[in-house]
Order: sequence, then structure tokens, then C-alpha cells
Amino acid sequence: MLSPHGALIYTMVIVSGAESSMGETELAIIGDIVAHLPVFHDFDHQTLPTHLNDCAELLGRDDGLEQTLEAIRAALPPRLRETAYAIACDMVASDGSATQEELQILELIRHRLEIDRLVAAAIERGARARFQKL
Repeated sequence: MLSPHGALIYTMVIVSGAESSMGETELAIIGDIVAHLPVFHDFDHQTLPTHLNDCAELLGRDDGLEQTLEAIRAALPPRLRETAYAIACDMVASDGSATQEELQILELIRHRLEIDRLVAAAIERGARARFQKL
């Protein structure tokens, strides 16, 4: 059974892999989010590679994206679903631009986690504002 921490990590993995395989930059961003967000305060950071590998294995299965989204939904209590969406938006916004593939993944996550459209828009706007560059 996937833990809430694992579900948040899986969310970041599917967003970061939307275009292709995850690179060093995406792994560094995931590590930074896990190291700094309060939701990961009691997370055992030594297990991060295991979560990353388990998610990659699940995604590699037939219908892997659907299975991963279902595992995320099942593991997250309702109060953490907006947190998962916010983390997903931060992953997309972190490089300064959103691709079509990333936007499609965000939409899948929003629907699967039943995030209200207005709430999603506010979260998206916040992520865009946090990652603006001069």
C-alpha cells in the first residue's frame, strides 16, 4: 500500500516524466521539494530512491499511468489532494514553461484528485507567481 508521502512523490514523478524520462534537473527539484516542504517533515529521506524506482516500475506496466494515478488517489487523504496538485504545478512551473504534455498530466491529476477548477486555477497561478524570473 502506497503511503501519502509516496503518493506525493509519485505525483512529482509522473509530472517530471511527462515529456520524456526524468533527468538530473527533475531529480534535484524533487529532492528539494522533499527536503523543504512541511508535508515531508517526518519523511525518511533515505527511502526517496525506493519510491522513485517503485513509481518508475509501476509506470512501465501496461496501463501504468492509470494505475499510478489510481494509487495516488487511493493513498492521499482528501486534505492532501490540493497539496499534491500544488506540488505537481510547482514541478511544471520550475523550468519556466509548460509543455502540452505537462498540461495534459496536470489535467489528469486534477480530475483524478477531484480538484475544483477554481481551486486548481488559484494553485496554478500561485505556482506561476513563485517561479517568475526577472
